Amino acid sequence: MKVIMINGSPNKKGCTYTALEEVGNELARHGIESEIRHIGNKPVMGCQACNVCWKTGACVFKDDPANEIREAIKAADGLVVGSPVYYGGPNGTLCALLDRIFYPSRGSFAFKPAAAVVSCRRGGNTASFDRLNKYFTISNMPVVSSQYWNMVLGFTPEDVRKDLEGLQTMRTLAQNMAWMLKCFAEGKESVGLPRHEEKIYTHFIE
Repeated sequence: MKVIMINGSPNKKGCTYTALEEVGNELARHGIESEIRHIGNKPVMGCQACNVCWKTGACVFKDDPANEIREAIKAADGLVVGSPVYYGGPNGTLCALLDRIFYPSRGSFAFKPAAAVVSCRRGGNTASFDRLNKYFTISNMPVVSSQYWNMVLGFTPEDVRKDLEGLQTMRTLAQNMAWMLKCFAEGKESVGLPRHEEKIYTHFIE
């Protein structure tokens, strides 16, 4: 089993990475592989609503990791998305990528356990956490919880390592993710996946 973890910070090994690293180390103790994908610090195009991806399954903009990360999530068993908090919300670059990753997924991420992780100095964490979870709850992805909201506090990686409650929350998140992945694997064999109706869209058009 494998979990893809997205580091949505421009800093490759900053506070968000430190939180994800704690999750990854605990997953490894449960026999689950993880891989951190860093989104980088270059400009990222937002979604242009061209809908080409609905025909091709890929975004027309290919100069950033959106398509590559989408394929990695499809091949993985679970997902963790981490972000720093900027002005009470997730990193805008990360959200631009996630819009373009999730929009053409069309159910391909369904039933993969997913979790959001946020890192902040002081505040804005719960709003950012809520924002990221919306990508999962519109995609039939079971959300993995922990003993507290999935967040760490600190201005530097060294600060985060002193946030013992935050680090424990990351480990508990990983333990719950590992448990869900193993239960889901058995459930697919014995119970199968839910069967959904054809999707209905409300447009109020006569």
